[in-house]
Amino acid sequence: MNLKLKGFVEIEMRDLDGNVVEKREIKNVITNAGLSVVSGLIGNVGSETAFTYLAIGTGTTAAAAADTALESEITDTGLERAAATVTQETTSVTDDTLQLEYTWTATGAKAVTEVGTFNDASAGEILGHTVFSAINTVNGFELTLKHKFVLS
Repeated sequence: MNLKLKGFVEIEMRDLDGNVVEKREIKNVITNAGLSVVSGLIGNVGSETAFTYLAIGTGTTAAAAADTALESEITDTGLERAAATVTQETTSVTDDTLQLEYTWTATGAKAVTEVGTFNDASAGEILGHTVFSAINTVNGFELTLKHKFVLS
């Protein structure tokens, strides 16, 4: 059996009344740097740190395996990098999926176009990266992100 890692992102935006105004599911790119960290975590080699942070950005360059960061990470308007709630979920077999989830409340307008999962609060390695057409935040709207990584 070959071990495979694939990821996807679920994004949902809610208005001030809690109504869903945008919902998407998008595949992501697993990065080379992320794979290196994962192999270290599996073998307990080195001093690797688990992926527990989510970040969003406004970059528009297509995601690639060689990426080491978001193109343009958002650092204001309530949409800064955040520590996610991390759980194991079941896709095909028990606990084969890592899920990171976080809900931001926007304090301003941004055109969110990229998502990444990191192993540090401000720098670190990126495991998954995806770029998509803009989701435009509005002051007070909530943006919920679930980044899932499935092992098969």
